[in-house]
Amino acid sequence: MDQVLGRTVPEPIAGRIAVVGVCAAGKTTLVERLRAAGYDAVQCGQEHSHIAQMWRLLTRPEILIYLDASLAVVRARRQPPLPCYLYHAQVDRLAHAREHADLVVDTDQRLPEEVAELALAIVARQLRS
Repeated sequence: MDQVLGRTVPEPIAGRIAVVGVCAAGKTTLVERLRAAGYDAVQCGQEHSHIAQMWRLLTRPEILIYLDASLAVVRARRQPPLPCYLYHAQVDRLAHAREHADLVVDTDQRLPEEVAELALAIVARQLRS
């Protein structure tokens, strides 16, 4: 059994989908769309935590989706604009989650519908197997 900070990492919850990513990458929108499609989807505030595996400990996902967005796009989507240092800190905090993600989506040039389609396709495929 894996351990994080002296705690045993709990088993994933069957069917649970966690969505992580930098601020303004589209996490809330994707979680809403996944829930509307009947899935157990949660957003994890991994970008705000120095505990690299918080996504595993708190959300216990069977499927992990990482949403990426460039600093320029994040700044265009978010007011007040995210400072450069904070964006890079979030990217660093998300490195473990990105490495373990079942799907990584760059949302810079994609509409929310396109991101949802990609996510729904991988979710359907993963949960069938």
